[in-house]
Amino acid sequence: MKRVDFYVVSEAGEEARLTVAARLVDKALSRGHRVFINAQNEQQARQLDQLLWTFRHESFIPHALACDDANAAVVVGWGQEPVNHDDVLINLEYNAPVFFSRFMRVAEVVTQDEKSLDALRAAWRFYRD
Repeated sequence: MKRVDFYVVSEAGEEARLTVAARLVDKALSRGHRVFINAQNEQQARQLDQLLWTFRHESFIPHALACDDANAAVVVGWGQEPVNHDDVLINLEYNAPVFFSRFMRVAEVVTQDEKSLDALRAAWRFYRD
């Protein structure tokens, strides 16, 4: 059985979603997991790419964009199917990706804006079914 967790952020906006995603990646990586982050689009993926390099003042989170190195321990993709990842999926799209079922854990990040909350409700029903 897959484990799906919903991380509901008390703030609204894209920056809050990316910050929570970075925290989740940091935690998962420190526990030895391989992570695929499914961004909404290339722009969001590149924003997250920059954040992961500067997320913590004392270090960075090693990662790669899917177009640069699909085999890194942490990969940020958008629209690509993961190559060698089936451990942790952090989904930033508003719909579950078709490849979600191959992952052991799925993390959905939800902020306090209508589009995100609507997506949460739909995702909850989808994963439940």
